[in-house]
Formats: sequence, structure tokens, C-alpha cells
Amino acid sequence: MRQFETPPQAAWVGNPQGGVSTPDPILLPDPAVRFKRTAARLADLANDHPMSDWLLFLCNLSQAQHEAAQAIQPPLPDAGIVAKTAAAGMPPLAADGHRRDAAWREALRRLLERFDGAEGVPEALAAVVADLKGRSEADLEALADAFLGGSLPPEQAGHSLFIAAALQVYFTCLAASLSVADLHLLPERNLCPCCGSTSVSSLVTASGKTPGVRYLNCSLCSTAWNHVRAVCITCGQSGKLAVRGIEGQEEEASIKAETCDDCHTYSKSLYLAKDTEIDPYADDLASLGLDLLVSEAGWARHAPNPFLLG
Repeated sequence: MRQFETPPQAAWVGNPQGGVSTPDPILLPDPAVRFKRTAARLADLANDHPMSDWLLFLCNLSQAQHEAAQAIQPPLPDAGIVAKTAAAGMPPLAADGHRRDAAWREALRRLLERFDGAEGVPEALAAVVADLKGRSEADLEALADAFLGGSLPPEQAGHSLFIAAALQVYFTCLAASLSVADLHLLPERNLCPCCGSTSVSSLVTASGKTPGVRYLNCSLCSTAWNHVRAVCITCGQSGKLAVRGIEGQEEEASIKAETCDDCHTYSKSLYLAKDTEIDPYADDLASLGLDLLVSEAGWARHAPNPFLLG
């Protein structure tokens, strides 16, 4: 792996029809398509992939998330509180402060039923499914709190996967019910303006009114928000950034790692101009090889993906 591209300097993106367009700062998710699209992409990526079995399992999980998202009905957030919270520079659905409705546990129940006794489920995860089905409501809430607080131990990675999947469904449905007009980008620009979580990857647009714009994609509520390119999403510095890819595949690569030598972290950038079918969630999971190469070279991922079990 080697450096092959220098990030462009931050600049306005010109409108091909004249004038200058400002990118939409926040894009809210659509639960009707979010998980279904990820499932379809995972199915495609699994073909001839060295992690094919795992990607197909995650495809099944994403399809189960899609079905759960159509079934649960979380109560709508209070519009007045949302507006006031966002105006104060805080995420209105703060993952570490939001009082969760029981709808998230309904999503979890539906996910577990999908995999209880199903063929092809790894033995270790089958044991996790059985364990979670036997937990009390209080136990499940404690697991959710631990996951959102980043305190679930590595040996509970399987529990983390299903808890994360259910919470993604719940928070995605909540985020979809908000109004963009009430929301604001946070002072900590690397955090989701809806729930305050970190991103899973960046998606660089290829068309629309502002092609070439970067959006971070929330790992929890699926909201996307604009972030300046050529600036590290971890530390905010720009002087020691580099865009890297797997040697020999740089020119056509649709996924690259943006590394920062100020904070020694990296994040992934996905380019729609190279692949119009790319999905920020599925393609992050399928590009584990890039994670391994960058990590071995000395950079730490800016934030974990709960679906990549240790």
C-alpha cells in the first residue's frame, strides 16, 4: 500500500448551470429503503468474496432490519424539544441521553426470531441469540446502555451485533420522523447532528447540485451530514492528510482510506463516481481488507463498526 493521491484543497463546488450551489447540510434517512438497499448490496458483494459467508449472514440481518423497520412504531419526538435542543448545539436524539421506547426491544425480538434455529448461523452467534431471547427487559436495557456507552467488553461482540442492529432500526425510524428545518450541524462536526454518534464511512457524491461533496453516514441513525473534504474527521486538521488505497488498484478504487498523521487515525471514503451502486454500510463491511492494511501500517480506525466482530 502507498500514498497515491493528495486530497484536494477545500473549495466551493461549482454549479454546471452557473453560480454556486450550497450542499444540503443534513440528509435524513428513509427506513423504507435504508436497510433493504444495504441487504441488496451485501448480496452482490458476497459473490466471490473471501468473506462471502459472513456477508451473506449480514445480508440476512439487514433484510431482517428492513422488515423490523416497517413493523415498529416509535413515538414521535416532541417537535418543540427537538428544535430547542438542536438550536442549542446538541443532538435531539442523543444516544447517551435519549429515553428509549420499548419499540427498540420489539425490533430486537424480530431480529432474534429471524435467526433462532435458522440454518447457516454460526454456532457462536446461535448461542448469543438463545441468550438474548432469555434476557429480561432490564438486562436488555442494560446491554443497550453499555453498547451506546462503548462499555460492552470484546467477549460480548456477538451481543453487540444484535443490540446494534436493533438500535439502528429504532434510531433510524426516529431520525426519519424529524424535520431537517429543525436540525443544525453540531459544533463537533464529526458527530451526527441527530443522535451524536460517529460515522461509519464517508460518501462522496458524483451528481446532483453539488457533485464531489462529502457526506458522513451515521453508524446508528443512518442520517448523513455534510463534512468538508481535506479535513480529518477525527481531529479537524488538514496538514498531514493522505488518501490511500490498495497498491495497483488506486485509479479505479471506489473505496479509499483517508489517513491523518496528526492524530494517526483513518476513515474510509467511498466514491459514487467510481461505483454508482456503492452503499456506505455494505461496502464498509466488505472492504475489511483495506482496514487491515491501513491498521498494519500504523493508523487506527476513527470509530468502530459493530458489525465487524473482533
